[in-house]
Amino acid sequence: MSTLVTDSGEHLIVKPDWEAAETLAIRGGRPLRGTVEVKGAKNLVTKAMVAALLGDTTSTLRDVPMISDVKVVRSLLEVHGVTVTEGDEEGTLHLDPSGAVAAHFEEIDAHAGASRIPILFCGPLLHLLGEALIPDLGGCRIGDRPINFHMDALRAFGAVVDKSYEGIRITAPNGLHGANITLPYPSVGATEQVLLTAVRAKGVTELRNAAIEPEIMDLIAVLQKMGAIISYEPNRVIFIEGVDRLVGYDHRAIFDRNEAASWACAALATDGEIFAKGARQQDMLTFLNVFRKAGGWFDVREDGILFRRGGDLKPVMVETDVHPGFMTDWQQPLIVALTQAHGTSTVHETVYENRLGFTQALNKMGADIVVHPKGKNSQNRSSVVCAVVNDGCSASRTVLPSWMSSAYVRIVFVPLTKPSSSGNRVETTSWPFSEGGHA
Repeated sequence: MSTLVTDSGEHLIVKPDWEAAETLAIRGGRPLRGTVEVKGAKNLVTKAMVAALLGDTTSTLRDVPMISDVKVVRSLLEVHGVTVTEGDEEGTLHLDPSGAVAAHFEEIDAHAGASRIPILFCGPLLHLLGEALIPDLGGCRIGDRPINFHMDALRAFGAVVDKSYEGIRITAPNGLHGANITLPYPSVGATEQVLLTAVRAKGVTELRNAAIEPEIMDLIAVLQKMGAIISYEPNRVIFIEGVDRLVGYDHRAIFDRNEAASWACAALATDGEIFAKGARQQDMLTFLNVFRKAGGWFDVREDGILFRRGGDLKPVMVETDVHPGFMTDWQQPLIVALTQAHGTSTVHETVYENRLGFTQALNKMGADIVVHPKGKNSQNRSSVVCAVVNDGCSASRTVLPSWMSSAYVRIVFVPLTKPSSSGNRVETTSWPFSEGGHA
């Protein structure tokens, strides 16, 4: 639970009740001030939970956020016979895989819903049970995230992939062996798939063009605690020596970079001051550079980072990219803050082509945003999508650099105001604000 105090002295208690109705009522127009404790990274926690299947003994995971994705993974583990219990310390889970069993397509589908996490169960389940089932994963609201990277990697390990009307059945009749794999794109999910599969495959696996996000490094740390032998070399190369046995781990998850950046942008947008307890500078260098260029001020402390404005907000140009670039999950809260900047800012989305859908909700709240989703293809796997933020002082349309083609979003500066006494409301459906989920 976190507490933020407004200028008027009111307290805003941030404690979502995920068991209650899926509605949040927010009274805005006030600077946000206070301290928030950043929880463990969703993009590590959910994968570390899956990794517990590989151990012969119970694993303990700490700083687990109580969010819907964690509940999905917990349900899927329990469907496969894993015993999951909460520890005495808040945010702690104990995962005992000793009773692991196979599950049916219907059970997996019922618990997974729209989540793509079942695909990361494949490697551990192949080692444990010799078979893995994946229901039809369907599409994705934020863009195309094909599973062919995963399937190609599993085939390289010796797995047999069979498709049916129910989904995909994967077996390993001759066991799994090390492989030389080069990813066509440094996919986070595909890198996780290789790591989770290679640690108990016979022989050495060489993975090239791997993702190197901090959450990947933390997953490697988890696997090393379990007994895995993994080394990282320059130029996105990872070597994994397979071992016969792994044990459980005790691990405190890395902080969630998405949550920390969201709070930073909230302080920027509302002219407030927020201390993100647990945030680390080393894993947010790229974000902090952009934050400062946009007019933000921050103070790195031993136990977190303090965020606030450093003056008037300034226009910036940002392009999303894989780590160590500007994370795609960061552009959404940043765009919200940039609606308060004087000048023209451009956010160039290169990772997920449909990740600007949230701007529709901002339009309902008074923003002036135009989305141009059709741009020329870049070397990345998605279309070019840009966001251009204007201060509203000029009626002329912004001229984009040639490399951006015609794909952009124009956002006109709209100052934040205190809520009116008329109690006007804006209702909107949810959008994937931090639904990065990499797969």
